[in-house]
Amino acid sequence: MTISVSAADIDEQKHVNNTVYLRWVQDVAAAHWKSLAPDEAQKKIGWVVVRHEIDYKSPASIGDGIALRTWVGKASRLKFERFTEIRRQIDSRLLAQARTVWVPVDSLSGKPTRVSAEVREKFSI
Repeated sequence: MTISVSAADIDEQKHVNNTVYLRWVQDVAAAHWKSLAPDEAQKKIGWVVVRHEIDYKSPASIGDGIALRTWVGKASRLKFERFTEIRRQIDSRLLAQARTVWVPVDSLSGKPTRVSAEVREKFSI
């Protein structure tokens, strides 16, 4: 997924605010889910985060093109570990990397739910 840094993303330090990186991590995760998950799974399963870890490596500035890459690591029936890299497009410089733990929830009840082996296979490494 690619995006461009906008003026609204910039903080008092004149670079992308850390909360924006977090939004990007969530946005690329959602896009990944929607691109691979079967329609039925998308209707039944929502996701909540139980842990975010982000390492900031280098700042991004207004106008930078950003490449977001995500993949699922360890996936069980109740937890999915997801990794994300955030790189500046022009030079491929690593700006940030994240590890996030997601829990699937039933879309109707909001309670944790198990993910089928079929869905796990689409996302697991």
